[in-house]
Amino acid sequence: MAERPLSEANLVMSVVMQPSQANYVGNIHGGEIMKLMDSAAYAVARKHSHTNVVTARVDEIQFHLPIFVGELITCTAQIIFTGRTSMEVAVTVNVEDLDSDEPPKKALTAHFTMVALDKKGIPTPVPLLSVQTEEEKELFELGKRRYEYYKSKKDEVS
Repeated sequence: MAERPLSEANLVMSVVMQPSQANYVGNIHGGEIMKLMDSAAYAVARKHSHTNVVTARVDEIQFHLPIFVGELITCTAQIIFTGRTSMEVAVTVNVEDLDSDEPPKKALTAHFTMVALDKKGIPTPVPLLSVQTEEEKELFELGKRRYEYYKSKKDEVS
């Protein structure tokens, strides 16, 4: 299977937050944002693997800022590591107040583990990532360490 450059394993999507996504004082529900993050992780993993994918794990989700009705959120999803059948996707959500000139601010971050499935629902191999820059190598190594850590935890339970 051919390698694909890490620089191409990304996706950006933006959405304006609606009243139906908020509580009675205008704060967007965390679950609404998490759903958008999962959708971004799914899309980039599917784009990379050219097959169906499912979410296997979400970890290190951090809420940095509240998000309100009318604000624009931008989800950036980047595959940073590939195993044999899984991909680790770093997702960052930036929030922007459309009524001001202030630049977007980081609101949430998380890591998603996505697993590629064939048409029978069996895990299937994914293309490897080709890492070039020092930053890409560092992200890949951090993803690899998390992969190995969770794999060892899974082996302990089995």
